Amino acid sequence: MIKLLWNFGTSAPFHIHRVHISADLSWSANTTALVRKAQQRLHFLRVLRKEQLNTNLLVTFYRSAIESLLTYAVSVWHSNCTEADRKRLQRVINTAQKIIGCPLPPLTTIYNSRCLGRARSIIKDYTHPGCHLFNLLPSGRRYRAIPAKTNRLRDSFFPRAVTILNSNLH
Repeated sequence: MIKLLWNFGTSAPFHIHRVHISADLSWSANTTALVRKAQQRLHFLRVLRKEQLNTNLLVTFYRSAIESLLTYAVSVWHSNCTEADRKRLQRVINTAQKIIGCPLPPLTTIYNSRCLGRARSIIKDYTHPGCHLFNLLPSGRRYRAIPAKTNRLRDSFFPRAVTILNSNLH
């Protein structure tokens, strides 16, 4: 269990490793910072398109400069974001898609694949503190759902990862 030693009396969000956290533990400040930074990087994508670069190079720039920014720690904050925040992030991806001229994966698809990969690596690592949260049911085909009384816990990584694992086992 992690004990937070910060004084949350101030309403100003703080950030740890490029992830903005507000006093009420909402992710709106993080989303605002991500969208603002991504908008700046979309400018460079537009400049590259005006130079008539190959679509593959534009996609490579998008993946390295914009998608990596939008998906940093996505498995932590995505499921607890509001729908409005998710739409704001998806709007950036849709804009990049129009600039590049080819389809790009939506944020939810990236989130699901990252959670799936992270969950599988936790299951393989018996020394991981969260490994015991992934228990197979007696049938051996599905994982036991983690009981959650609050939406915040239900939308956190481990319960969501179990749900994603169970939906991808078929």
